[in-house]
Parts: sequence; C-alpha cells; structure tokens
Amino acid sequence: MADETLDAKGLNCPLPILKAKKALKGMGDGQTLEVLSTDPGSIADFQAFCRTTGNELLEHSEAGGIYKFLIKRVV
Repeated sequence: MADETLDAKGLNCPLPILKAKKALKGMGDGQTLEVLSTDPGSIADFQAFCRTTGNELLEHSEAGGIYKFLIKRVV
C-alpha cells in the first residue's frame, strides 16, 4: 500500500509528471507514491522520469484504461 495516492486521471502530459514531482518533493526517503493516470503516454513518461530523478519505479500496470504507477522516493 502506498503512503500517498495522486489521482492524475484525465490529465495529459506533462501534468501527471509535474504533479508527481511536486508530491514526491514533500515525501520522505523510502516513502511511496501511487499515481493513477489515463494518459497512455504516461508509461514511457514515468519510466524516463524515474531514470532521470533517481526515484524507483516499483511497478506499473493498466486496467480498464487506468494506468497505475508505484514510485519509491529516493533522496
């Protein structure tokens, strides 16, 4: 279970990434953020975001057009 959930459904790139970045900034090392998105491009976006920021993409999945990402904050 994630420490926080960000509902970014209905938002298109780059808004889900920007909102996730803001949410992660307020979290502590090791905490997890669940992001919910409907943007199909968010899969590649969150993979690239985690690679460049050093945060860890623990898992991602899709069900019914909703993409779910679990990101671990790494300081």
